[in-house]
Amino acid sequence: MKKLVSKFLRVKCTDCSSEQIVFNRPAITVKCLTCGKSLVESKGGVGKINAEILEVLE
Repeated sequence: MKKLVSKFLRVKCTDCSSEQIVFNRPAITVKCLTCGKSLVESKGGVGKINAEILEVLE
């Protein structure tokens, strides 16, 4: 049985310190809801994370 590589992450914006839950393989760029900074960029697979990862959610 294959192990899933997709995970949800709790991240903290490096600009405004707000926390948000994001998917590590996004189809589109995910922006901070407070300040609009790009938190995760879509790269056709695992996204480029531009925030501090606080927790990996199962």
